[in-house]
Amino acid sequence: MQQPRMGSTTWHDVERLVAELEAAQRRKVLDLARRLRPGLTGEDIANPQDFPELVDADWQYEDGVLEGILSVLASVRARARESE
Repeated sequence: MQQPRMGSTTWHDVERLVAELEAAQRRKVLDLARRLRPGLTGEDIANPQDFPELVDADWQYEDGVLEGILSVLASVRARARESE
């Protein structure tokens, strides 16, 4: 089944927008992590169980938002492949 186009918006446009959201949220998560424990890296926060400071409700919420955005990005990419 062919998906209708969204006006002049393409799946590539949607993917680019969600990727921008991902980058912004990833920065937000890392900035918050560094407020809780200075010096943390992106690789460090991929393993939050190693850092007791990250048992923080605000950080966990923002990290959850990032995971949601990543799920949306994966879905958009899959839908774009289907419509090629």
